[in-house]
Amino acid sequence: MHKVFSRFNGPCLDRIKDSYNAFTGLAKFHRPSGKLHLPVLPDLPVLPDLSVLPDLSDMSKERMMEIRRQNCNPMTMKVTYYKKPVYIHQGHMQWLWDVDGRRYLDLFAGVATVSVGHCHPKVTAAAEKQLRKLWHTTNIYVYSPLHEYTEKLAATLPDPLKVIYLTNSGSEANDLAMLMARLHTGNFDVITLRGSYHGGSPHTMGLTSNAAYKYPVASGLGCHNTMCPDVFAGPWGGSNCRDSPIQTIRDCSCPQGSCTANDKYIGQLNEVFATSVPSRIAGFFGEPIMQVIQPNGEVYQLVKGHGGVPACQFPPDVLAKLSHSALVVTCFPEIAASFAKGVHFNTFGGNPVACAIASSVLDTMEEDGTQQISHDVGTYLLTELAKMRDKYEIIGDVRGKGLQIGVEMVKDKVRGTSPHYSNGTEDILVIALSHSQPVSLSAPQTFRIKPPMCITRDDADFFLAVFNQALHNYMEDHH
Repeated sequence: MHKVFSRFNGPCLDRIKDSYNAFTGLAKFHRPSGKLHLPVLPDLPVLPDLSVLPDLSDMSKERMMEIRRQNCNPMTMKVTYYKKPVYIHQGHMQWLWDVDGRRYLDLFAGVATVSVGHCHPKVTAAAEKQLRKLWHTTNIYVYSPLHEYTEKLAATLPDPLKVIYLTNSGSEANDLAMLMARLHTGNFDVITLRGSYHGGSPHTMGLTSNAAYKYPVASGLGCHNTMCPDVFAGPWGGSNCRDSPIQTIRDCSCPQGSCTANDKYIGQLNEVFATSVPSRIAGFFGEPIMQVIQPNGEVYQLVKGHGGVPACQFPPDVLAKLSHSALVVTCFPEIAASFAKGVHFNTFGGNPVACAIASSVLDTMEEDGTQQISHDVGTYLLTELAKMRDKYEIIGDVRGKGLQIGVEMVKDKVRGTSPHYSNGTEDILVIALSHSQPVSLSAPQTFRIKPPMCITRDDADFFLAVFNQALHNYMEDHH
């Protein structure tokens, strides 16, 4: 602890220590009388030294919370993940600082948007350079940042996925993709996966199949949900059925080289086509991280066979994606031609500053080798988290690929039931946060780990040690 705080002194250090003690104290109360035999853990590693010093001057916490209560979206008071607010003030690469100067290793990355790190020097320089030239005009005019970025982005995509639309949010991008699919096919109905999130606009709310994001209003006309191919908690599949470095714990009877679960899933999807939608559809929306993409492309062919536009397979017919500060929809030229029959305009999509930043992000990803980092560090994290799954009864599943990782908490690992829900996961979050380790939740029972792609193997070891300690403390308190 001393090394973590050694760069601070006086009142700042006192505030940090008080915060630290308040959080870590939660792990010391309410010890049950019975003894639980857990392994003795080594001392936690210390945060590495950094040359970056945070600027601690900021609005007071009390004033921020007063404004938040009075003037901000009320949901910001509800959706916090943590039992106490986290007051973030500054960021640098994979690190964040709060208003008291306390440093955190960020595994949230701005909801998977800060791809190359916070305030990356190269990206910051590109933004500053463009801010001195031109902030915003209209893409009716021709300006170089828009064309430099779209040329770079198109070069990363396979033919014929080369026409690019720039938007401002994921909801807007998916809304646009759905409209394109409907116009191009002349069909209306769309299929998506249960449990997915594709946006909160009146149209994309239908694509989103999660009660937490639903309102009691008419929305999502023509949107239908099909089962997510979950080989851990779903009805099919097991330890040989996942396209990931880490398989689920459930036994699998699939013979080598084939997947019975895949066949059953395709059968389920065929039932949706037979019973829930017209003979022709507009499209299918899915996400690779949800593992709907089979290598043999059966979902793709099934959707195409019913006249639809796949927005899930790679290469898809339509792809909605995020590149830092610029949401994009890319599609085939013939789909763009169908969409050009009307006028589509976006006020801020593709503005010069956003394009300069996004262009620099693409350059930085190539120069820094972020894809290789994602593969190497992500595979290491998955492998080590799977070892924790085997050690702790409350971890049911570890899944993902690269630096998109989920850790699902359960009450019954064998049955795959998972209401470890908010109380248990929040307790673990608090303990992790107390050791400078913020993680997030994608559902009440699933930890979502998606750090900036500048994370290192040492950073991964720091997180693993902290997460292991948080699980250990939780088990000691509750069992």
